[in-house]
Amino acid sequence: MIILASKSPRRKELLSLITGDFVIKTADVDETLPKDIMPDKAVEYLSKIKAEPFNNGSDTIIGADTVVAIDGIILGKPENRDDAFNMLKMLSGKYHSVFTGVTVIKPDNTITFSIETKVKFFDLTDEEINSYINTDEPYDKAGSYGIQGKGSLLVEKIDGDYFNVVGLPISTLNKYL
Repeated sequence: MIILASKSPRRKELLSLITGDFVIKTADVDETLPKDIMPDKAVEYLSKIKAEPFNNGSDTIIGADTVVAIDGIILGKPENRDDAFNMLKMLSGKYHSVFTGVTVIKPDNTITFSIETKVKFFDLTDEEINSYINTDEPYDKAGSYGIQGKGSLLVEKIDGDYFNVVGLPISTLNKYL
């Protein structure tokens, strides 16, 4: 059996492109990051701690985590409207990185990897940022935007795996499965 250790509806949808034969389980884990951890290592660490509670020696477990980072600063999910505004303002007109870490635990081995995709936002006015925040889309997303939704209107270009930005690098994951 395959277990997806994530409550993200986007990850569920993406994993369905590989297989429909999986179940979703989640555990409450302490997502406090070690001090001064780099974004790529942070998502690997988080994917691992999300997958490990379900390691029973016989199932395949997939854990994943995604962060947005700019200038080495990790941007998580916004706490409130001001936080979302400040994150989007920080990303405006610039490239940033989206990292997704994935851990695949199989009965015979464990693989952890991360993928980076570069994303460039258009120069955004305060009015454009506020208009996007008014959609309520930013609140459950790292970096305060979802590229698969209305947040796509903020993005000028990407370099890398689009699905990585959505939350699961399915082509790479498929190779490991």
